[in-house]
Amino acid sequence: MLKPLGSRVIIQKTEQEQTTKSGIVLTDSAKEKSNEGTVVEVGAGRTLENGTRVVPEVNKGDKVVFQQYAGTEVKRGDETYLIVNEDDILAIIEE
Repeated sequence: MLKPLGSRVIIQKTEQEQTTKSGIVLTDSAKEKSNEGTVVEVGAGRTLENGTRVVPEVNKGDKVVFQQYAGTEVKRGDETYLIVNEDDILAIIEE
């Protein structure tokens, strides 16, 4: 498994099936990238200049919305993960 450093977060993207109003399912190349996912791992947080560590606001298992083109995609086995800075996460989805 991957362990993020600092204020980085590893997200497993949620793929959403997109259909047109007439019911046609769009292919991968025709649909927009999903900007929602589930937090898989969280780094220890960023360190301030005075040496104190800021604890991340997200936790493992949180469903989040992140910036559209944020992060770096990493493939491990059959799974693809996204590594983003905590600042790129816009919201936690509460259900």
